[in-house]
Amino acid sequence: MTNLLYQLQFSLSITGPICLMLILGVILKRIQLINDNFIEIASKLVFQITLPAMLFLSIVGGEHNFSSASLFIGYAVVTNILFFVFTTLTARRLFSGSPDQGVIIQGSFRANTGIIGIAYVANAYGDKGLGIAALYVAALTFVYNIQAVLCLTKVGQDSTTKVWQVLIRTLTRNPLILSILAGLCVNLLSIPVPNIAIVTGDYLARMTLPLALLCTGGALDLNAMTKNIGASAFSTSYKLILAPLLITSGAIYLGFSNIELGILFFMNAAPVAAASYVMARAMNGNAPLAANMIAITTLASTITCTVGIIILNSYNII
Repeated sequence: MTNLLYQLQFSLSITGPICLMLILGVILKRIQLINDNFIEIASKLVFQITLPAMLFLSIVGGEHNFSSASLFIGYAVVTNILFFVFTTLTARRLFSGSPDQGVIIQGSFRANTGIIGIAYVANAYGDKGLGIAALYVAALTFVYNIQAVLCLTKVGQDSTTKVWQVLIRTLTRNPLILSILAGLCVNLLSIPVPNIAIVTGDYLARMTLPLALLCTGGALDLNAMTKNIGASAFSTSYKLILAPLLITSGAIYLGFSNIELGILFFMNAAPVAAASYVMARAMNGNAPLAANMIAITTLASTITCTVGIIILNSYNII
């Protein structure tokens, strides 16, 4: 019993603060201390300024052996592609007559690595894990966006070429990717960063997770969670149970451990990314269904991730 309580306490120390910040966001929205305009502007601030600053500093602010992380990143990319293929095949079989196949598939594989995943890693490992997690975010951002286009593009869709052009332009201008690449250049070339810039960037970085989680909680539409139960149950079980179970199990089998294994688990145990709504809307998919999946998995992930941490920590795996 004592050991179980310790495992529960450890897991809640990682997922508990995130859950409470999400709930606080819901409450602040309900009592109108924050509104949709605040959420929209603050989310842009996080995506364009504070999160890039945090990722940049996580790379330049310490000693990292990025060459040794190549196998870890390669495994993450390959397994996510394989999981995408598996999800696509099963979703098309189970929802063969549904026009929302693409949205269902995207909601089953695309993880919120930039906010929730990073928050899990930060709570578990602090700055020590953020440098490697930043590389994961950069690599999977490319993979997720390409996979989203593949699953959301309908046969004969006239705007396919235009969508790919928008995708390429978006990726090349993505603040997260640009900040990570800049951090890698500074780190590898040993370019000195003025202390005043480090301190200022740290101020911005410290705003990231609280502000992002409040906005995520405030943006949740709890009233929509009862709609499209079948599709939402499929995406939730794949995103929060199958993805972390299969990818983490494979990593254990191949010998990954400690921080790398923990990052693989946390990133794949994260809920559906908010970007899935944007992509579904841009490609004329069922955007309300995408938003519903985001809401359900965001709340449920705090429970499934807690259970996963208890199991992994009880075997001293992470």
